[in-house]
Amino acid sequence: MKSFAPTLRYHLPRRARGTSRSVTAAGEWKGLGRRFGDLKVRPKLMVLHNLFFLILAGTIYFALYREIPARAQNSLVIVLGAIYILAVVVLETTIMPLYVYRPLHLMLEADKATQDDDHEHELIAAREISGDEIGQIMRSRNETILQLRQHEADLEDALRRLEAQDRLVHLGLMSASVAHELNTPLSVLLGSIEKLTECTTEPLALDRLARMLRVTQRIKKISEGLVDFSRTRKHEMEAVPMQPLIAEAWGLVAFDEKSSDVQFTNVVDTADVVVGNPDRLMQVFVNLLRNALYAVHTNGKIAARSRRFARNGQKWISVSVDDDGPGIPPDMLPNIFEAFVSSRLDARGTGLGLTVAEGIIDQHGGTISASNRASGGACLEVTLPACGSAAKEKIR
Repeated sequence: MKSFAPTLRYHLPRRARGTSRSVTAAGEWKGLGRRFGDLKVRPKLMVLHNLFFLILAGTIYFALYREIPARAQNSLVIVLGAIYILAVVVLETTIMPLYVYRPLHLMLEADKATQDDDHEHELIAAREISGDEIGQIMRSRNETILQLRQHEADLEDALRRLEAQDRLVHLGLMSASVAHELNTPLSVLLGSIEKLTECTTEPLALDRLARMLRVTQRIKKISEGLVDFSRTRKHEMEAVPMQPLIAEAWGLVAFDEKSSDVQFTNVVDTADVVVGNPDRLMQVFVNLLRNALYAVHTNGKIAARSRRFARNGQKWISVSVDDDGPGIPPDMLPNIFEAFVSSRLDARGTGLGLTVAEGIIDQHGGTISASNRASGGACLEVTLPACGSAAKEKIR
């Protein structure tokens, strides 16, 4: 046992030292490989193709130098060196920039534009996309960006609809209370007008009482419409000619004495018929025309126009109410259909009219939008399904 002990003490350290050197060498090679992998594409490819040409030139030189006279060996070195330099120059100035460096640069620039929300420059032009693997990556990236933008648009639209529904829910609670408070005095007013009609025979008085009765009945219908924001009620849909509806709406608005100083033009086509509930559509256009009347100055102009168009295989009719007033303030325009958004809250406006109008048009399956005209003034445009199109028979 004593004779073997020194041997064991001698061999163990040598084996440990050899293992340590192997581990150190492997670690160095691994670290070198990682540093090489971290290089950018251009220096990495430069190292690789330079190494390739050096090995190729060296191989050719050592394969030929014994086969040629000694005096030609120097010439061989010069020729191989010139070929090597020429190949590197052509590769680095023409081939690699065109087919590798430029596509990579385009992708990096497009990614930077995406990060900066520069939607105009975030897609790579089709003319810049080749048919190789880099081109496939470019096309895949473009498709991914387009899908992302579509998802963002869908999400934004869903959020907008959700916010609109939330506003209408809160508005419904308030409108139910308002309608309840209105119904009692309206009933008293209707009864009084009917009693006065029975008690007089004077034609002029009867005519005025008849007009008062029509207006009061209209107010009652509007009051009933407010209740629809707080409870479900079905409304029969029917064919509604827009030209006479606009004319009647203006007749109700014209009770305002300011209307005598304003020029109103109804150029809605008599053939334009939509699918809707006439009482609720009347409420919408009375509101739009009243807003236009309040907006214009003395001798101002208001016009109602219509147009037809097709979208997604369905026929639509658009009716716009234009005025030549000061227009909608730019800071108010994006939120014009939100509750309590009004430029005249301290006078006759409440900021609820357009919110109610949007809810009614949305229930009809249509849209309403607001904009400022290039020539001055505002434009409120209502789009509804044309009669004969695929529309619901009832709305809620």
